[in-house]
Amino acid sequence: MNEDTIGDTEIYVVKTTANQERSVANLIAMMAEKEHLNIMAILAPDELKGYILVEAKSPDIVEVAIQTLPHARSLIRGASTLKEVEHFLTPKTAVVGITEGSIVELISGPFKGEKARVKRVDETHEEITVELFEAMVPIPITVRGDNVRVLKREEQE
Repeated sequence: MNEDTIGDTEIYVVKTTANQERSVANLIAMMAEKEHLNIMAILAPDELKGYILVEAKSPDIVEVAIQTLPHARSLIRGASTLKEVEHFLTPKTAVVGITEGSIVELISGPFKGEKARVKRVDETHEEITVELFEAMVPIPITVRGDNVRVLKREEQE
């Protein structure tokens, strides 16, 4: 048994219409359940536009699943290894790419739409501490990392 395969299954790549990855994944899941196809897992990562990953025993099973589906274009020849796709399986933290000194805009909460400068980044709790630009008194506010949008990054030296 090869260490890059999961048991006796392999990972196949299906080309789809852009922005239809989720719907194709759902349709493949319904087709697999209805036809009792041996498909173990389906993954539609956001950063992989126009493609989904399907874990199955053979490419023929995936081919049968996608042959009548709208927006499923084709099956890419060959199988992918687990090493090639494992970075899609680990979630990214919400504060990745946010550095101290960056200028951000709050996108939710009571300060929605306000611009602020990042004072501290807490990667373990996925929180950042900011100071609002338009506040009379500079009060540090701690918000979740996914509640901000980076407007200007501070350059690291």
